[in-house]
Amino acid sequence: MTNVVVYYTDSCPYCKMVKAFLDRRKVEYRSINVGRDRQAASEMVALSNQYGVPVTTVDDRVIVGYDVQQLGELFGEEKTEGTYDVLVIGAGPAGLTAGVYCARKGLRTMLLATTIGGQALESWAIENYMGYRLIRGDELMQKFEEQIRTQDVRLELDQVTSVAQEGERFRVETGTGRIFDATALVVASGRHPRRLGVPGEEKYLGRGLSLCATCDGPLFRDKRVAVIGGGNTGVETAREMAGIAAHVVLVVRSELKADRANVVRLEAMKNVSIMTGHEVAALRGDGFLDGITLRERASGRETTLDVDGVFTEIGWEPNTDFLGGLLELNGRGEIVVDENCHTSVPGVYAAGDVTSIHSDQIIIAAGEGAKAALEAFGWVFAPR
Repeated sequence: MTNVVVYYTDSCPYCKMVKAFLDRRKVEYRSINVGRDRQAASEMVALSNQYGVPVTTVDDRVIVGYDVQQLGELFGEEKTEGTYDVLVIGAGPAGLTAGVYCARKGLRTMLLATTIGGQALESWAIENYMGYRLIRGDELMQKFEEQIRTQDVRLELDQVTSVAQEGERFRVETGTGRIFDATALVVASGRHPRRLGVPGEEKYLGRGLSLCATCDGPLFRDKRVAVIGGGNTGVETAREMAGIAAHVVLVVRSELKADRANVVRLEAMKNVSIMTGHEVAALRGDGFLDGITLRERASGRETTLDVDGVFTEIGWEPNTDFLGGLLELNGRGEIVVDENCHTSVPGVYAAGDVTSIHSDQIIIAAGEGAKAALEAFGWVFAPR
C-alpha cells in the first residue's frame, strides 16, 4: 500500500487543497501539523530541504507545494476537453463569481485555474466584506467554492498556457496538453507576488524566504523574522507574525502606506520594530537564510540584520503572459478594460486584479466578475 503523508499548518490554504485533492480521489493519507509539532517540522525540513508547506511524501517521493501536475501523475487527473459557451480563466473572487453567474444563465461553463481562491487565500483577516464582521481569506474563499460547486459548472485545476482566436471562437491550451474551445472568455487570472530582485532570492526561497505568511508563518514560532512591505498586507502580516515570532522587524522602503487603524494596532505591539526608508540589498545564509542586508535609501548606508525568516509583501504583478499578445495591456501589464469589462477583442472579457480597474478589494473583484459574466452571456447569444 502507498504511504502518503501531508505536512501542513492550520492556516495554510494550499495544504487544504492538497488534502481536498486526495480526499476527492479517496486516497488514504496521514496528516502532520508542523505548526504545532516542532519535531515533525524538523523532520519535514530534512525530507524536503524546504522551510515551507505543504509538503507531501508518497513513499520515497517528496512533493513540495500544491503541485497539481505531480499529484495528478500519481493519483489520476481528469482529462476533460471540449466545447463551452464560456470559459473562465481563474478561480479567485472574480472568476468564481463569473462562473456562478454564467451557470445561472444556463451557459455551458468551464473554469480553469491553478488554485481555488486566488490572492484572497493569503489574507489573514478580512473586515470589509459585507455580511462578515471578520473572516479569514481562506474561509471566505471556501464559501465561494461551496457555492459554485452547487452549480452546473466544470471546475478543474490546470494551468492555461496559451489562448488564441480562431474565427469567432477561442482556443485555450493547458499545461497538461488539453485543448478547450469557447464562444466567449472571461479572463480573471489574478496576480502573483512581486519578487525582491536581490542577490540570494532564488537560493533562499522556501529556505527562510517565504511568499506566503499564512502558510509558513507557524513554522517560525519564537524566532526572529522580517516582513518587507509597508502597505496594508505588510502591516497585517507583521501584526499576525507578532503573535507567533519572538520579534518582528517591518522593513518599509519609504513610509507606511497602510490604513491608519492597522498602523495604530501594529505600533502598540511590544515585539515589533519598524524601519522606514530602508530596502533589502541582499539575503544571506549557509543553506538556509539567517540574515538580510538593508540599505538606508537616504544615505546608502548598509546594515546587517540577523533573522530566521523573511516574508515579502511588496505587491503583485498580473498573470498575463499566457495571452501571447492577444489583448491590449497597459504599462503595468494589466488587461485594459472598459466600464463593462470589455477587452480589446470582442468576446473576451476580463475581471478582477488582472485588469486596469484599480481596486485590490475582494468585493469589487466579485462584482466585476458578475459584470463580465453578464456581458459574456450577451455575446454568446448575440446575432452574428
